[in-house]
Amino acid sequence: MRLDKYLKVSRLIKRRTVANEACDAGRVLVNDKPAKASYDVKAGDVISIRFGSRETKVEVLTVKETVRKEEAADMYKDLGSSPAAVSGQSL
Repeated sequence: MRLDKYLKVSRLIKRRTVANEACDAGRVLVNDKPAKASYDVKAGDVISIRFGSRETKVEVLTVKETVRKEEAADMYKDLGSSPAAVSGQSL
């Protein structure tokens, strides 16, 4: 399944067009590499998504074409959210 569709079906990102734009902007990484929207997602892949100053990291457990809202979170395992590192700045 395409990365942009997976992000929408799993409800990590609300709309497929937004997921596509995030991939094009380089805000989505798969296995620590920038990924295009057409990347073929497989079980075991680790997806990192940067939303502004936050980063969400998930591991793909299953890939399904359609899923009910209540079961969407079962498609991935949350590996944690953290503030995204900003280069050149220290705390």
